[in-house]
Amino acid sequence: MRAKPLRTSTSTSTSTKPNTDTVPTPTQQGRRFGRLRAIAVAAALVAAVAAVPLTRAGQPAVAAAAPHDVIANLFMWPWPSVANECTTTLGPAGYGAVQVSPPGDSISVSGHPWWEVYQPAAYDLNSRMGTAAQFASMVATCNAAGVKVYVDAVINHMTGVNQSSTTSYGGASFTNSYSYPTAGYAYADFHHPNDLCPNSDMTIKDWNNQTQVQECELLQLADLYTEKDGVRTKIANYLGGLMALGVSGFRVDAAKHINQADMAAILAKMAAAGHVPSFYAQEVWPGGSGNLAPSAFESNGGLLELNAAFALKNAFNGDIANLSAWGSGLTPSAKAATFVSNHDTERDGSTLSYKNGTTDTLANVFLLASAYGTPAVMSSFTFSSNDASPPADGNGFVSAVGCGSGWECQHRQRAIRNMVGWHNAAYGSAQANWSSPQSNVVGFSRGSNAWVALNNSGGSVTYAFTTGLADGVYCDVIHGDFSGGTCSGPTVTVSGGRATVAVAAKDAVAIDVNARVGTTTTSPTGSSSPTGSPSPSASPTATPAAAAAFNVTATTVTGQNIYVTGSIAALGSWNTANAVPLSAAAYPVWKGSVAIPAGTSFEYKYIKKDAAGNVTWESGANRAATSPVTLTDTWRDGTAQVSFSAYATTVWGQNVYVVGDIAALGGWNTGSAVALSSASYPYWTGSVSLPSGTSFQYKYIKKDGSGNVIWESGANRGATAPATLNDTWRS
Repeated sequence: MRAKPLRTSTSTSTSTKPNTDTVPTPTQQGRRFGRLRAIAVAAALVAAVAAVPLTRAGQPAVAAAAPHDVIANLFMWPWPSVANECTTTLGPAGYGAVQVSPPGDSISVSGHPWWEVYQPAAYDLNSRMGTAAQFASMVATCNAAGVKVYVDAVINHMTGVNQSSTTSYGGASFTNSYSYPTAGYAYADFHHPNDLCPNSDMTIKDWNNQTQVQECELLQLADLYTEKDGVRTKIANYLGGLMALGVSGFRVDAAKHINQADMAAILAKMAAAGHVPSFYAQEVWPGGSGNLAPSAFESNGGLLELNAAFALKNAFNGDIANLSAWGSGLTPSAKAATFVSNHDTERDGSTLSYKNGTTDTLANVFLLASAYGTPAVMSSFTFSSNDASPPADGNGFVSAVGCGSGWECQHRQRAIRNMVGWHNAAYGSAQANWSSPQSNVVGFSRGSNAWVALNNSGGSVTYAFTTGLADGVYCDVIHGDFSGGTCSGPTVTVSGGRATVAVAAKDAVAIDVNARVGTTTTSPTGSSSPTGSPSPSASPTATPAAAAAFNVTATTVTGQNIYVTGSIAALGSWNTANAVPLSAAAYPVWKGSVAIPAGTSFEYKYIKKDAAGNVTWESGANRAATSPVTLTDTWRDGTAQVSFSAYATTVWGQNVYVVGDIAALGGWNTGSAVALSSASYPYWTGSVSLPSGTSFQYKYIKKDGSGNVIWESGANRGATAPATLNDTWRS
């Protein structure tokens, strides 16, 4: 949401070159806002939570005082996809939480723009992203994977009174004339002209006027009368019900438009029922003074620190050396939820976004390296218009996530994913050893636990940095995965606390104490530490053993054999000395089975060992399964195939190529573009091999024999290896 009028630019980019411009501001009819009025009873209500270790006024800060605090913001992901991501990616990588989109029932309108979910029709949990049962299952699955769930809570308003649709995704009964029987709201539960809002048309005319901002309607969204105890109770019951399912915290939409006393009363009602969120970040847009200033909302919890995100964009479009004191003068770190972009700012261009490619990645590396705030990594879906729906069926229900097929999945990029483990290793250590050898190049440490260098310039830089780390050889987690004491990518040698490092243009290098070559960690994925205590299913029980059969295709050299190891004792508890040997009788398929109690969930990976005990880990994230199971896998050597198929008609002499932002796709140089085959004309096909997990942007071009180039229109496309891409030329 926004606490100011939206700009109304409606232009869209149709450039004939790679699109690095920001996109226009969304029309955003699907948003919100609230009210403000001092009510003296708030202090007494808040006292109900005095026994809990909280911050000022008894409300939680943004960050819990524990490691693993990084949030993956999986915007508009459906619940089964979120659950799978918690198990396969977020937990193993060390993410502490996942932020999910509003789970309540919402209006359904023509075209199904993303903002539908910000126009609630009821508080039951059947939504665009899945059913109530799927939501509950997702929360339980994520919690079991060591990943907390934070919900985007829309509690300031209901649907827009300007909407004609009375259809919702979950079948709620409502009209757009202040009647929401399923939610339990009637006409008197909303603000109307001359009760508190002074404007007869209910619009906010003065954005510096507290009464108008908090008592009138934003974008004609039916504004709840949160002064009333009945309204507060319904909101508290909704949020408390989510916590009863296992939700740990909230991002509160349009919090600037709900009076602080009303919010405190809602929180106190929740606390009285035993529901105190560990994370509570309020959306309060900058601007205004007095009770409209962001700092005036800190008494109820944390804040989305938008000014910090704006500062990141300015620095990465200018000189990142200016970030040495990033966060100074803003919301206190313990109350600041930080990010490079969110679903609003990536659309209005006020921050960086996935459309900025490597610059966006580099900014996220800095975000995770900084000691300021609680960081959230935005993971977006591809959009070419402001109101665009995520991938969905004809009725608007969101489709399963396929990274690279309409979903950006920034949180999976190796540089970002492994920096989560780096962030966990650095947790609690202050920024130190800041250096900037030239414009747009910086290096700094987090105490003696971790060190990073970022190069936002156009050329490679080599410099002797002070790292603060003990002498040794460390894995560069930006470009390699650390597991079993070895690194799949380049290493950095620290001697006398210093390291001479070459940092490529628009790139970074990062090392930490949990990724020191020659040492092992208890978890083989990236540089992250274990993600919590074992699942109850891994504890001794009377459950009978069942077979987990392993079949992996892998080639070896003389003297090497294949083993499987994993997170449970039957698989060696990640100790390579206790790994389970597999048989080569059907080489190159290696086979074996292990007795594991039925219903046991576990993670595993394959390794190669020789007679001398040298170990090579396969690349990629931990695999996961539940016994009994028969697994058919292929050894992952770090490379993956990306297949392109583009439907495009041409004239005689023209051919179709693909070009992108990485070297394998020409680095946007049309002279180095990858030629596609016309054997299946009008489908042009081809493939490239990339390191697994590589995210890239690309576009198709047409070239003739004279070298004339025609770019397809629209925004850059995006994908992550491996991927099978089926596209149509955009004219």
